[in-house]
Amino acid sequence: MNAKDEELGSTAANAAGAHGAIDRPASADISTPAAGGRFVHRYLASVLALASHHISAEFHVQVKKAGLKVTEWRILASLYESDGETVGELAHLAITKQPTLSKVLPRLEEQGLVTLRTARADRRQTVVRITPKGTRLVAPLCEKAMAHQRQVLSKLDPGLAERLVEMLRTIITPDT
Repeated sequence: MNAKDEELGSTAANAAGAHGAIDRPASADISTPAAGGRFVHRYLASVLALASHHISAEFHVQVKKAGLKVTEWRILASLYESDGETVGELAHLAITKQPTLSKVLPRLEEQGLVTLRTARADRRQTVVRITPKGTRLVAPLCEKAMAHQRQVLSKLDPGLAERLVEMLRTIITPDT
């Protein structure tokens, strides 16, 4: 573990067993200082943000090698395997503000990577779709992203890795 890892996550790393199992009782309250570590290492939003930043930074090297900016990658990856998204939904999925999309989407359209069309149901909305050219560009990157995810999750038991992704999906799914 390097100094930065120690600074950002030594508590989590020390708490993990050989296969990622936590060495404390299931009933332990990790939200208290008695559980060990600083607030930033116990607070879920902080731990998720740190993990996301670390994992994303590693993969963004591949994105840049493919000639894309991170925002372009997020947009194209969000449209991949989709029938299209409204600009508002795309902003949400790509973790990008709508004004940023308004600048990037015309450039991606000029490059032939996406199409922009007025929605039939609500003419105030624009639907963005990835083109075959965009799909050809982003598909190999999506495969590399999934390989990178497998490598990151290889530190955990396979069942635990699947459960982690499942649990995170549950957390981000809006209550209906």
